[in-house]
Amino acid sequence: MENIEKIVNNMGYNSEIKKNLEKEFNAALKDEEFKNLVSKIKLPKEILMKYTSLLETSSKEIKNCKNCKNLLECKNNVEGYVYLPKVNEKTLEFNYKACKKKEATLKNKAYLESVSYYNASEGLKNAQMKDIYTNDSKRLEVVKWLKTFIDNYPNVKKGLYLYGNFGCGKSYLISALFNELGKRKIKSAVVFWPEFLRDLKASFGVDFNSKFEYIKRVPILLIDDIGAENMTSWSRDEILCSILQYRMDEKLTTFFTSNLTIKDLEEHFSFSARGIEKVKAKRIIERIKHLTIEMTLVSENKRERED
Repeated sequence: MENIEKIVNNMGYNSEIKKNLEKEFNAALKDEEFKNLVSKIKLPKEILMKYTSLLETSSKEIKNCKNCKNLLECKNNVEGYVYLPKVNEKTLEFNYKACKKKEATLKNKAYLESVSYYNASEGLKNAQMKDIYTNDSKRLEVVKWLKTFIDNYPNVKKGLYLYGNFGCGKSYLISALFNELGKRKIKSAVVFWPEFLRDLKASFGVDFNSKFEYIKRVPILLIDDIGAENMTSWSRDEILCSILQYRMDEKLTTFFTSNLTIKDLEEHFSFSARGIEKVKAKRIIERIKHLTIEMTLVSENKRERED
């Protein structure tokens, strides 16, 4: 952390003050953790004893870390961080540094800097390939495809249109794929389509363009739960068609999840307030087919652990 407290030795001390400082320092040395800490600092005692209170705090936090089993039991002032001294010329600076457990957590979550989640559930942010449920043989073909995609990216041509029953883990599987690629600093976005459209419409005059342009241009995109939205001509023709056309032209990898087959999705897009518009629906489907291959995931409802 950048929260730094710097102690500068810029004042003199009379003999009485020095005597008290030395007395406090010697008393603190009776603590083994404190003694061990100051023995590693290459500064004379006359300087160290001016930092007794801060060194005691530091030694106490170091001791807490040694006895800590997990971050939930952290006893330090700032959870997951330890207050440590550092020599700067002839003074000490005290900085908060992440403990080993916190560093591991930060490292494991570093992929979130590369994966953007728009209106998606919190659980998808934690999706990991290693946690994928594989006991159901019906899922193995999809899992195998995802692993092959990871191994071969960016030398892949198409994303995936994954459809299946409610709660079978479609969103989780593809989010796990994105999170895995995020560890390689590959940018992606997961967009829960029904809510994103509502949010996008409400953002006119605010940040509409930035949201819309990012989704169009992000290297890998998941349009999650397409077909569950309230279909309008605006969302189909102005938003979705524009996104798909751009991504098709720029050869950007695109994924979809849905409870509908592509055939059923075409029917969904054909109905609007204007009536039946089969040509416009077909235009959308042609772009989806160009961008993806279609796979089915039919499995028992795992929503409590995945979707």
